[in-house]
Amino acid sequence: MKLASLQLDPVAKSLSIQAKIDFEQFHLFAEPLAAAMDARVIERHDGADRHQWLLIFEGTHIQVNYEFYADICWLSVESEAEFEVLEYLASLLRRLL
Repeated sequence: MKLASLQLDPVAKSLSIQAKIDFEQFHLFAEPLAAAMDARVIERHDGADRHQWLLIFEGTHIQVNYEFYADICWLSVESEAEFEVLEYLASLLRRLL
């Protein structure tokens, strides 16, 4: 898995990920991503045009979303207090750039 770029958005409480992702083989991207973050997958929802997985990382729930038509992947957290977790994960994932 190689990432092209990462972008944090504190307002949306999200971390956007640019990478080459095959929608039909999303698990081949998401499972190594979770492993690189040392997170555990706890739910998987795969739809016709969107994948939405729920991860847990050190007690924080993180949504992984990928929309086919917009070719957009992002991680998000629920609260502003959890945004620092995304900042930390971004620092970990930068080594994959």
